[in-house]
Amino acid sequence: MAMRPSHVIRYVLEQYKSYRVPNVTQSLPSWYTKGTNGSLDSWSRCVHGSVALTQKKAERVPLSSERFPQLKRGEFARVTDGDLQVFERLVASRVLTEPGDIEGHNVDWSGTCRGAGQVLLRPKTTEEVSAILRYCNGRRLAAVPQGGNTGLVGGSVPVFDEVIISMSLMDKIISLDEISGVLVCQAGCVVDKINGALEPHGLMTPHILGSKGSCQIGGNISTNAGGLRMLRYGNLHGNVLGVEAVLANGDVLDCLSTLRKDNTGYDLKQLFIGSEGSLGVVTAASVLCPRIPGAISVALLGCDSFAQVLQTYDAAKKMLQEILSAVEFMDRASMEVVQENLQLTCPLGAHRYYLLVETSGSNAAHDEEKLNSLLGHLMEKGMVDDGTVATEPSKVQSLWALRENVAVALRADGCVYKYDVTVPMSRFYDLVVDTRERVGTDATRVVGYGHLGESDIHLNVTCPKHNEDVFDALEPWVYDWVAKCKGSVSAEHGMGILKRDYLYHSNTGPVVLLMKQLKGLMDPKGILNPYKIFPD
Repeated sequence: MAMRPSHVIRYVLEQYKSYRVPNVTQSLPSWYTKGTNGSLDSWSRCVHGSVALTQKKAERVPLSSERFPQLKRGEFARVTDGDLQVFERLVASRVLTEPGDIEGHNVDWSGTCRGAGQVLLRPKTTEEVSAILRYCNGRRLAAVPQGGNTGLVGGSVPVFDEVIISMSLMDKIISLDEISGVLVCQAGCVVDKINGALEPHGLMTPHILGSKGSCQIGGNISTNAGGLRMLRYGNLHGNVLGVEAVLANGDVLDCLSTLRKDNTGYDLKQLFIGSEGSLGVVTAASVLCPRIPGAISVALLGCDSFAQVLQTYDAAKKMLQEILSAVEFMDRASMEVVQENLQLTCPLGAHRYYLLVETSGSNAAHDEEKLNSLLGHLMEKGMVDDGTVATEPSKVQSLWALRENVAVALRADGCVYKYDVTVPMSRFYDLVVDTRERVGTDATRVVGYGHLGESDIHLNVTCPKHNEDVFDALEPWVYDWVAKCKGSVSAEHGMGILKRDYLYHSNTGPVVLLMKQLKGLMDPKGILNPYKIFPD
């Protein structure tokens, strides 16, 4: 039976909340989330989006300057009382200096990086951002732009005492063209809010993320966030039509085009997509938004060889074509961890590998028929050993819950070492196999899951607590492994501080040199998000 549009909208825009396990927090360690004022002074266990928020009490997280002792503070000025007076004139009553107010903004979402920022500024307009950066550049004060702070590599928090520029109050939706589907909004708009504004018009953002209730469009752009349906809608390089950005010297770069075709010179907006706030602060964006699908179906398939996984993926592309929206991968260890730690139920028997295939289109009967036809073909050819198809929203959500709760379930194991990398599809699972052999019984489990359609593997290794031997076995070995097979050490989230030493693993010397030259040209004093991306 076809889902009514309102049901589909509710599923698409709220699925990450609707299938949370009610008692999941009872089995998790004490991870904490920010309070209502953005700080960590409200303590509560919670599950948010696809992962448990790992904002731990700040003093439990080592300072990044101590964790990376080889890093030396740059030749930047330190904030003085005089600077605070100027900031108060620029953004009156929106200058925060109390430790309790800033604490949560110094710690990244993974709870592994902590800066020592002492000032948080909250501009509301592009003009205020421009004035802040012009002053910081003149004074040589380092600054870190911060969106929803949902990154996992320390890219959105200070390393030392950089000034934090929070974009959270820049949350206005400027315009929406219902016919073209082009939305223009400020950079601080939370993705969930954007979708709330788009929903009445039958539109949605092209990227759907587990952290959509916290992450902001500006941060998504700055890290080139992908999401679960990148296979269908592509990444933000293709969906962002224009940006407005403020350069380090305060100049405002207006590339806020709403046109899908504009070949007048260099496409400068692309420089800010994925540059992690190091070239300029994105203050507004125009985004091409697709229609909300009229029907969604999901198949969960079980395979017992990785060759079958690849054959199944190829068959899905051929037989589903225009309605194929996601192909997600889980190994047996991934399925076991959600069953053991969260007591979720898998409708299939035990298999070495699982694929979740989603279709989204306008005709439920047509899509269901194609999906059932695919399943019949796969079973007949022996590509899958078991499978089920869901079309009702509740059942669709139950199947998605198995994939989306893997990260939550892993937290219950204790310490999790996470690697989000892309490798050639033929080597997709080899990394997991080799990692299991390398760490042996020192780890609780080694898990591989991710976005098969983008060849993006999430390698996770768990231990009861931090294990120096396991960590030393993993790094830099994982990044060396990825480099040898011509993969990328960062599929999502960017480089930040945690991956900066491995930039050359995925880029040649001349490429990195050109990146540095661009940085030097656009931010000659190096005040924007220093210590990130580039190794010393």
